[in-house]
Amino acid sequence: MSVKEAMADITRGMGECIGLEYLQSLVDKFYATGERFSAKAGFDPTAPDLHLGHAVLLNKLATLQRHGARVQFVIGDFTATIGDPSGKSETRKTLSFEEVLINAKTYEQQVFKILDPALTDVCFNSKWLHPLGADGLLVLTSKFSVARMLERDDFEKRHRENRPISMVEFMYPLLQGYDSVALQSDIELGGNDQKFNLLVGRFLQRAYGLSKEQSVLTMPLLEGLDGVAKMSKSLGNYIGVSEEPKSMYAKLLSISDTLMWRYYELLSAKTSAEITELKNGVEKGNLHPKAIKEGLALEITARLHSQQQAQEAKAAFDQVFSQKQIPSDLAQMEFSAGVWIAQVLKEAGLSPSTSQARRDIKAGGVRIDQEVLLDEQFCFSAGTYVVQVGKRKFIKAIIH
Repeated sequence: MSVKEAMADITRGMGECIGLEYLQSLVDKFYATGERFSAKAGFDPTAPDLHLGHAVLLNKLATLQRHGARVQFVIGDFTATIGDPSGKSETRKTLSFEEVLINAKTYEQQVFKILDPALTDVCFNSKWLHPLGADGLLVLTSKFSVARMLERDDFEKRHRENRPISMVEFMYPLLQGYDSVALQSDIELGGNDQKFNLLVGRFLQRAYGLSKEQSVLTMPLLEGLDGVAKMSKSLGNYIGVSEEPKSMYAKLLSISDTLMWRYYELLSAKTSAEITELKNGVEKGNLHPKAIKEGLALEITARLHSQQQAQEAKAAFDQVFSQKQIPSDLAQMEFSAGVWIAQVLKEAGLSPSTSQARRDIKAGGVRIDQEVLLDEQFCFSAGTYVVQVGKRKFIKAIIH
């Protein structure tokens, strides 16, 4: 592959690149001499599961690995205990160190579904931030002004509205930036909402006298299943990296035909030319959008699980939704007689709350034994029931 093709692969789908010439020089050197460079991305383990929004960054890191990078996968076990409100209007909830460590362990298990472990260094930023000490922190804060910190959009907005910003929050971009100093990173990746923090790392490398200035590569934030808000576990519009294959496949098929191309661009291993060819085929009527979406769902499910599991997920989906059959491997839950339908839907995870469960019933989206339920106050008597919400959420309820 030529350097030009490699750079097209690296920059595909990205939001912005600061220091593009330096990045290209690193790729040039790799193809000429085989010398690798470092590409860093940080993930604060604030929840146990990574989702496809995180996979956008992981995929780009994997692309960089193919073209010469050794990835520095930084788990922010120190910074996660602080809280970073990037893109938000309030302070993020902080976690105990024990919670962080539990979540961090799951990250280590999940990232190698996408990254090459032989070309990845998993780093915990407590390794260099704990030893920094009070004197080191004072030196760090002396490198950056308050006025410069208030250039960050969310800080500026809160300051303008006279809403509190803690000094600890000001420390977060500095600590993230210091990661790049400690690791002497060549490139740092992050979401579009992380641009300020990534540039702090670039600035601090200069301030600490490093002989390099990292390139910054930002990636767009992936929309969730609703096609509106960014993918987020708290919004319920996410697909987990470790999600069960049948659920992953079904969720991917549920996205809109328009959103499908966004997922292709940011998540598929297909080349830009191949994706353009698929788009042209759909526009000309030679290819059906459903078939193209099935291809995407198969590709992503196979990459995160296996080809066999992806094919089994497709077969199960086709059985349930094409032939209108009930799946054979329903999850089972037990309840006491007299339990309210909305409570069952909430506890089974078919609806996020009893209020939403009632709305689902009103909309005709709830079935019991394949019959539409319209009674919001329905309570179960003893027996076994197949409970369904929408087209793809099922559970077998055993009532005692």
